[in-house]
Amino acid sequence: MNTDLNDLKAFATVARAGGFRDAARSSGVSASGLSEALRRLEAQLGVRLLHRTTRSVTLTEAGSDLLARLVPALTEVQSALAAVNDFRDRPAGTLKLNVPASVARLVLPGIIPPFLAKYPDIALEVIVEESFVDVLAAGCDAGVRYGERLEQDMIAVPIGPRSQRIAVAASPAYLDHHGRPEHPRELIGHACLRGRFPSGAMPAWEFEGEGETLRIDPKGPLVIGLGGAADLLIDAALAGTGIVYLFEDWLKPHLANGTLEPILEPWWQDFPGPFLYYSGRNFMPTPLKAFIEFIRSTDVSEPRHPARKPL
Repeated sequence: MNTDLNDLKAFATVARAGGFRDAARSSGVSASGLSEALRRLEAQLGVRLLHRTTRSVTLTEAGSDLLARLVPALTEVQSALAAVNDFRDRPAGTLKLNVPASVARLVLPGIIPPFLAKYPDIALEVIVEESFVDVLAAGCDAGVRYGERLEQDMIAVPIGPRSQRIAVAASPAYLDHHGRPEHPRELIGHACLRGRFPSGAMPAWEFEGEGETLRIDPKGPLVIGLGGAADLLIDAALAGTGIVYLFEDWLKPHLANGTLEPILEPWWQDFPGPFLYYSGRNFMPTPLKAFIEFIRSTDVSEPRHPARKPL
């Protein structure tokens, strides 16, 4: 039986993603293309591998057994190809990263251009989403997240700045009209612009100063999904709608030109920078190996949050 390897990869991608839409997003193959590959594979094998409804995609018993055997085999194929790639004069291939919007906006711009200039045979694909993901199940080589969101069985390497801050700011016009808070608890009486994670959780605003740590859950007229829409929070703050709580580096241009005014700055909380995380497979893809070596050579500062495993 001559089964197409791409059809097997399509099946594994859909099964691990739990649906054709998410699988298409992680693989770069259209949902219709994945569906056709699944129909072709099931017709060739003569068994149903996935139960499909309008709401979900689940494995049949045969599909579950095939997936359990197939994933290690596909990983071994990828490892074998990566090992061959080591014989090239220059690393080549595709590196696929999964990162939150803050990293795409504030960390990667200083890393990606020089990395691609050094390794012209590597193609980099960046998927931006806020939820923590199983990088292998999502079809990615590695992800970037902050320390509290790393899985224990992942290898973690510091990337980008080792210390960051969340800033609080509003337009001078808003503060002139509503007053300037002098303590974080005073935010309860202000219009605060909030963000929500894809999980539905709305993170509290955290502050540290005067010997205490505070978590504030303020209210406000605007809530956005954290990620690419964060610029909407800034636009609303610039328009005088309320107070924004966001990465200091994201707000820095507006703080510098005076269109936003910092508030409660002595209470701004420092936190460790992000980490690149990946599975501890025996054979690391060559593009990922090159990327790790590159960020290690360009960021020599010590991490404030320990990696989960040593390399």
